[in-house]
Amino acid sequence: MAQTLPVAIVQAAPIPLAIGDGITKAVELAGEAIKQGAKLVAFGETFLGGYPLWLDEAPGAALWDHPGTRAMHRIMLDNAIVANDERLLPLQELCDAHDACISIGAHERVRSSLYNNQLLFRPGQDPLPHRKLVPTHGERLIWMRGDGSTLGVHQAEWGKVGNLICWEHWMPLARAAMHNLGEAVHVAAWPTVREEYALNSRHYAFEGRCFVLAAGLVQRKADLFDGLERAGGDSDAKELIEAIEGDVLNKGKSLIAAPDSRVLAQAGEGEEILYADLDLSEIGANLTSLDTDGHYSRPDVFELSVDTRAKGGVTWAS
Repeated sequence: MAQTLPVAIVQAAPIPLAIGDGITKAVELAGEAIKQGAKLVAFGETFLGGYPLWLDEAPGAALWDHPGTRAMHRIMLDNAIVANDERLLPLQELCDAHDACISIGAHERVRSSLYNNQLLFRPGQDPLPHRKLVPTHGERLIWMRGDGSTLGVHQAEWGKVGNLICWEHWMPLARAAMHNLGEAVHVAAWPTVREEYALNSRHYAFEGRCFVLAAGLVQRKADLFDGLERAGGDSDAKELIEAIEGDVLNKGKSLIAAPDSRVLAQAGEGEEILYADLDLSEIGANLTSLDTDGHYSRPDVFELSVDTRAKGGVTWAS
């Protein structure tokens, strides 16, 4: 196993709603990071499609039959990625060509519902999906809940890598399940890495004895207007955006944490690519004192069962 892993977080503004244009931007930015040597590149929560800021920032967005919210949902459904989406091929080709992995969030459509999916592109294999288990608060107006079938890790030549999204990091059993899978590197996808989110990400690193890439977005009100226009425009959706106060609404603050929780690299509030070289030998050294899935566990007292069956809602039998 390689002992040094070069990684990067792309802290950038998405192109909201217009996922096709967002993929083009993501390929360009990920390509820049890979050119600098990164073997794992992480983007923030729903970079493809943008974080739905209006749920928190637009007055009345959660009201029943709000015209702007309805318009936004229709546009998101129309633009969302789907199974075997050919628009994603450039990301896969980038991984294949450079033997690198890319973790990137997207709005995904399955039948008539939307999911928050953090996709892990890896060379020579289909992307590994992780659908957010519990959308937080107002997010439930948009996203369906994921199931245990997308809790998993990718086995790279240097170790295992997995994803969780935002407030899933406050689900103790989800963390325990991921620790059991033996991550060497974990991608924590956030809209903004606020102070408490930074603490949470560093805690995950310490608890899981792994490296954590806490990836945030930079997103401005102007980005929403731009994305809406690229996606075809809508007067009700535009009015919803206009009601949002302030300009910069996602403020990055990405960080990379080591298995002892120290911060290896810290981003500011603007757009940048954050780099670090991870010394993977630190994992074994830190396991000396704490292995929450091994010598610091009590399986005779506590037992966790994870249902990894896909729950499609309807079973058709002949």
